[in-house]
Amino acid sequence: MQNNKNTSASLHVESATGAAGATLPVLDGSMGPSVIDVRTLSQQTGMFSFDPGFGGTAACTSSITFIDGDEGVLLHRGYPIEELALNASFTETAYLLLYGELPTSAQYHDFCTDMYTHRMLNEQIRNFFNGFRRDAHPMAILCGTVAALSAFYNDGLDVSRAEARDLSARRLIAKIPTIAAWAYKYTIGEPFIYPDEAMPFSENFLHMLFARPGNHYKVNPVLARAMDRILILHADHEQNASTTTVRLVGSTGANPFACISAGIAALWGPAHGGANEAALAMLESIGTREGIPAFMEKVKDRNSGIRLMGFGHRVYKNFDPRAKILQATCHEVIEELGLDRDPLLDLAMELERIATEDEYFVSRGLYPNVDFYSGLILKALGIPTSMFTVLFAVARTVGWVSQWKEMSEDPAGRINRPRQLYVGEKKRSFTPMKDRD
Repeated sequence: MQNNKNTSASLHVESATGAAGATLPVLDGSMGPSVIDVRTLSQQTGMFSFDPGFGGTAACTSSITFIDGDEGVLLHRGYPIEELALNASFTETAYLLLYGELPTSAQYHDFCTDMYTHRMLNEQIRNFFNGFRRDAHPMAILCGTVAALSAFYNDGLDVSRAEARDLSARRLIAKIPTIAAWAYKYTIGEPFIYPDEAMPFSENFLHMLFARPGNHYKVNPVLARAMDRILILHADHEQNASTTTVRLVGSTGANPFACISAGIAALWGPAHGGANEAALAMLESIGTREGIPAFMEKVKDRNSGIRLMGFGHRVYKNFDPRAKILQATCHEVIEELGLDRDPLLDLAMELERIATEDEYFVSRGLYPNVDFYSGLILKALGIPTSMFTVLFAVARTVGWVSQWKEMSEDPAGRINRPRQLYVGEKKRSFTPMKDRD
């Protein structure tokens, strides 16, 4: 970030109480639009800015992820997401997000070895699961158990120490897949499968999800690669709702496990982390290929209230760069598993074809997004919809801890304290009970 000394923004306000003015500096990033620095706005004018939802406000500086929604660009530390998804592993991507550079072979080996040892959970944590109902949502189990990790791993809670921050970051990335897999096993009544230190990240995760004692489960490499890509493509997405939540909680100095638990809670909201589940629910409501035309007519009718889930994106105006990768991966998984005749998947492929050829959707940039294809892949893998947001959390943990770590190391960091536009009652006097009747 640098101050463009040749450019500033001038604000002049005429109000009933008089005139006020401010000269505000313009700050330039390395990419993307410049921003008007309003930190001194209140001092100069006695007013605050008003931006519900923070859609036009930059609340932090970051060097982790860059998005250009108009051009369909997503970069992690400068690397296009397409190159990472096709050429890097999830663990390699995690290293990049955490430390800013791709690892050398020696760094990668040491990082993997360290991460593998952190996969195991303290055995007492097993007892936590017995306190949940068997029909508890896996996100409830994940959220509560992650917060409780601070009671077991207190040697990494001093966020003022770089070594402690790094230790907690690695622990979270390594342990959350184990908690997620155990949450799934608990809800279906199967024994927990312990992590295998000899397996890569995605292979180990699939093994914990689907292996059973006494039944050797060999992870299909095509499915492991598909899971790896899903995790990479969901690892970080700039200052979204859950990432902003992690940063806000972290600004108080709260321990990292509490911060990530807060991020999981934010992700649980259907407006944020449940899009791929909503896409599958939409397909099930359509029913058959024959039901597509009538459904599409309802989508085009603005008064119907029917939306085409899994298409278009709030950020990407033309296409989601992640979707192209998962589109090919989705077809690889369906072919590998011989699911080309699965009615729901067949319906999805037909809906994809119609939507990408229909001028109504094409002209509005309503192309299939990452949620459409990730939901189909997860269903093909045999993962229930209740676990979809949990899988999202496993991936996004890397982004959360990277953003938390960056925030914690920012010397200009301060506790987040938004302002408000008060619209309640003005000051008034208290009336005793006996005088109110």
